[in-house]
Amino acid sequence: MKDCIFCKIAAGEIPSNKVYEDETVIAFHDLEPQAPVHVLVIPKAHIASAQEITPENSGVVAHIFEVIAKLSGELGLEKGFRVINNCGEDGMQSVQHLHFHLLGQRKMGWPPFPPEE
Repeated sequence: MKDCIFCKIAAGEIPSNKVYEDETVIAFHDLEPQAPVHVLVIPKAHIASAQEITPENSGVVAHIFEVIAKLSGELGLEKGFRVINNCGEDGMQSVQHLHFHLLGQRKMGWPPFPPEE
């Protein structure tokens, strides 16, 4: 998609602080980190959200989790980490391109966000 910021990052049109890249995915530091380690892992192909995962494109999600496992060791997350995918408006998805947040190097709470009043 020509107006998708993550597609532009994946294509190299917008710079990012990359920690990993291969032919299928790219991982880079989040601009507004919520933990000492906060990396986004995205497919290079445009998939708008988890609602658009199909048998034809689901292999990329498996690959993303393989990359997350690799990065967790490289980024010092041996004590644990959290992987988050926001989907749709109520899920607070801010960029309409499938992406996973890898957060770590701090104790995570539950629930991750306080309930609305």
